[in-house]
Amino acid sequence: MIVRMSKVRILGPRARLSETIRVVQDVGVLHLAAPPERPRLHPLPLPPSEARRRRQLTRILEDIEGALRDIAYTTLAPATGPVSVKELAGWARLADRVRRQTASLNERAATLEEERALLARYGGFFRAFENLLRTRGMAPGATAFHVVLRADQADALPRLREALGEMLGEAFESFTQKLPGGEIALLLLVPGAAAQRVDQLLAQTRVQEIPVPKGYGASLLEAIPRMQEREAALPRELEALSQERSDLGRRYGSELARARASLRDRLLQLDALPLSGVTPHAFVLEGWLPATAEPKLANTLDRAFSGEVVVETVGREHWRADEAPVVLQNPRLFRPFEMLTRMVPLPRYGTLDPTPFVAVFFPMFFGLMLGDVGYGMMLGGLAALLHWRSRPGSNLRAVSEVGGACALFSIVFGVLFGEYFGDLGERWLGLHPLWMNRAEAIIPFLGLAISLGLVHILLGLVLGVLSAKDHPRLAIGRGLSAVMILLILFAILAAVEVLPHRLLTPTVIALLVAFPVLIVIEGLVAPVELLSTIGHILSYARIMALGTASVMLAVVANQMAGAMGSVIIGVLFALLFHLVNFGLGLFSPTIHALRLHYVEFFGTFYSPGGVRYQPLSHWSPNAQPTA
Repeated sequence: MIVRMSKVRILGPRARLSETIRVVQDVGVLHLAAPPERPRLHPLPLPPSEARRRRQLTRILEDIEGALRDIAYTTLAPATGPVSVKELAGWARLADRVRRQTASLNERAATLEEERALLARYGGFFRAFENLLRTRGMAPGATAFHVVLRADQADALPRLREALGEMLGEAFESFTQKLPGGEIALLLLVPGAAAQRVDQLLAQTRVQEIPVPKGYGASLLEAIPRMQEREAALPRELEALSQERSDLGRRYGSELARARASLRDRLLQLDALPLSGVTPHAFVLEGWLPATAEPKLANTLDRAFSGEVVVETVGREHWRADEAPVVLQNPRLFRPFEMLTRMVPLPRYGTLDPTPFVAVFFPMFFGLMLGDVGYGMMLGGLAALLHWRSRPGSNLRAVSEVGGACALFSIVFGVLFGEYFGDLGERWLGLHPLWMNRAEAIIPFLGLAISLGLVHILLGLVLGVLSAKDHPRLAIGRGLSAVMILLILFAILAAVEVLPHRLLTPTVIALLVAFPVLIVIEGLVAPVELLSTIGHILSYARIMALGTASVMLAVVANQMAGAMGSVIIGVLFALLFHLVNFGLGLFSPTIHALRLHYVEFFGTFYSPGGVRYQPLSHWSPNAQPTA
């Protein structure tokens, strides 16, 4: 439901305006509106001094936010009330110091990571020949070339050896080792006098030598132990830097988080100033709040200012419904489905909140399309995991609870349809349909889907009549459309003798009378809208189509287990196919159930365009940014 709102006006001495805004922020229930237009009452522009203060606070806040990101501090802290110049200066210095320290830590960590990447690049090559070099050593005056050939350069190795043979005869040695990445490590030992010619040969064949990294010795034999020692030391140094960052968080994180909350609260107060109207001696604030919260605001202001600041209620006749912000409030069972309502523009104040109807029909449609005990249990397990990993009040928690409801309906309809991973339950567990077999009862399933569409659309038209009570012609038009759809249904049922055939003639006569009345009320567009409504009812056939496709894919997956020759391969293919079908069973029913609500159902009564309720309150991560 949409919470009933009240509009209030706060009046008091102009000198108490800033203090009043702080008290209103403490209460946290008033959604401020633009200042009222009255003679001698003008909007209060932000004074130049406050504008400068706002820019200063914004710069300090950016530094504080950056410092908190650098030290990965996410804990929230409450604001501290009015901020003094001394505190601002202290927070600015603290943020600057922390950012400089974290920048130094980041620079050192980046250097170490680069060194680790370098060692990882060389390590595979050097380890490949470590034992060889230790056992053989290097002949006096010999020069070593360290080469890595890419996998696509393997055919260059024979040509390189042939060219070296022509150049040096037998006065060289070559050793190869295949590396884990598919490259080929090549070690060449040549006489020192021939080193320059060999270097030119490698350049001509476009084979790149890997030199010994600087700082690790002149030869490969010297470099290997030093690199291994350094490689072992790097994780400890990186861990020490991480510990330093954690120490910064423990030492300064709480103070910086408190500073962030205080500055953001102060910026919210500055943003609220232009929403006041002032005279030379008084101020006026107007806004909306839930009707039940009005006494709390009035009593708090009365205690804080001893009657100097007063609250009065603005009569309902002095404001329009579309100006009021919208607050959705539903029973705990329906509350997670508010997330689906908020995915489209909020309903206008004074209209209907569709959340309770979404909570009933969305999981039902989903369950009819998935309709399998096995898949429902998998969805239930996924929903339980999301519930465990999410925070109360978060979108992820709402998703998990909606998923749990969909899983429950999927299991219930799975029992009624006798489906457990398709026909696996019938084969192994002896399950049989208690209601209908979706794989065979195509026409009954289609009739069920269309019947649900009829109920859903008729309910929407009835809700449209209720929501259009202030627009009589619109309400009568929607009501007459609902009656005509029922008459069309009765005529069809009478024609096929599901209802007594004698009802056909009076039903057709009633349709012929109602049709011109509908045109008079809604105009020439009425026939088009009526046909559109009938088309929307027929579009609920997608429930049958998707449900039948799901069960047939599950049956095909089960048949694959015995059609692959090998039992193991067949089972693996069947599991993979079931996994794909489960993914489709999550995605397609969700999309189409939402479409049936947003397009077909909402189109009959929903009035979008509601204003989001954003009271002036203390900052939280979910609040709108101020800077």
